[in-house]
Amino acid sequence: MEHEQVEKEVAQKSVLIYLPISIGAALLFLLATTFAGNYPLVARIGGTVWVGLLSLIVSMPIVISRVKKQLKNKG
Repeated sequence: MEHEQVEKEVAQKSVLIYLPISIGAALLFLLATTFAGNYPLVARIGGTVWVGLLSLIVSMPIVISRVKKQLKNKG
């Protein structure tokens, strides 16, 4: 039972870290394409979604492993 609680705690702490990273990267992309170029709205939105998903895929395992490591060292 304790293992499940630890995994749940890791998941809850991790999502609070990697989700804002991904959303932030997507918003930065949207702002950059809005103010730095003449791109159609569909391209900007599609690129924003793509950047958000890719940054989520990349940041998720990195953040989860760091949070697990941090909790092991703590407890």
